[in-house]
Amino acid sequence: MYVGRIVAVGCTKSGKGAGLYRVSSRSFPNREAKMLGKAVAIVPKPGFENDIFKNPYIAYNCYRQVGDLAVVTNGSHTDPIAEKLETGMGIRDALASVMLAMDYEHDSLDTPRIAGVVRADGSEAYLAIVRKDALMVRRMTLAPGRAFYICTYERNKPCDNQVEENFTPETAADACSFIMGGGVFAELEKPVAAVCVVAKAGGGFDLAAV
Repeated sequence: MYVGRIVAVGCTKSGKGAGLYRVSSRSFPNREAKMLGKAVAIVPKPGFENDIFKNPYIAYNCYRQVGDLAVVTNGSHTDPIAEKLETGMGIRDALASVMLAMDYEHDSLDTPRIAGVVRADGSEAYLAIVRKDALMVRRMTLAPGRAFYICTYERNKPCDNQVEENFTPETAADACSFIMGGGVFAELEKPVAAVCVVAKAGGGFDLAAV
């Protein structure tokens, strides 16, 4: 099944918050994740830079860290969400206000914007989507070994049945491998790249990209 981009928020079996993002693409598979300190960008691979002129939505920051919060998204709404959180705005309101203001991507597919925010200790996590026909923001109840996900297509609403009940990664690198082809994600087609974070015991987040 092809579901497009995937955002997930979860809690490791040892109780650490995790944020995951996977690029899946039929039209623009020649992309990679580029590490930028506490942010990560999705960009065309060398030799495919001109793809940005075909679709301006294919390059963007997909991850930002704000204190003990990790923000993962499929587009340019990453930075505005992070900036709202930096002012002290609550997670729900930051997601809702930015998603409403920026709307879905007005490309040929009316691609939805999706986003997730998770606290390092796994105590708080949200998923959000703005589609052509809806805006939804929901707090997800995490538990050790559980991750919820949302996709741009098909599985495109925050709900309890889009869940991985055996979320096994304990590191960001393991989380990248997992969302690229493990658990419930194994059946989802055309993976291109992944960016994942898992909270570290001493504070902050372990960050990896593939």
